Amino acid sequence: MPQALLALEEIFGKGKRLPYLCQDESGVGLKTQTKPVVRTCGVQPVVRVAWKRQSFWLYGIVEPMSGWHFCLEYPKLCAQHFQEFLDAVSSQLEKDIALLQIHQAAAPKSL
Repeated sequence: MPQALLALEEIFGKGKRLPYLCQDESGVGLKTQTKPVVRTCGVQPVVRVAWKRQSFWLYGIVEPMSGWHFCLEYPKLCAQHFQEFLDAVSSQLEKDIALLQIHQAAAPKSL
């Protein structure tokens, strides 16, 4: 058996897999739509606009080789929610050790 494989088995344990995971988050939301207002010809309408927005963030992770994926919804993007997401991913992977690729956004960097 090659030397590198022996070293990996010593680190990770015999028969353990090393999944390569990619992570990202995305904001999803709704914005109030404007609609036509009934008015007299030549008169500009006066309409009060209250932009009520609802949004949430999806934190997701995927293993490209197998297609395994995991996703959670959070009310905002922050380091605390990112840590909760990583803890949930860790519990999903059980005893496997994973290689995780993340981007350089503010939430992952603040950990």
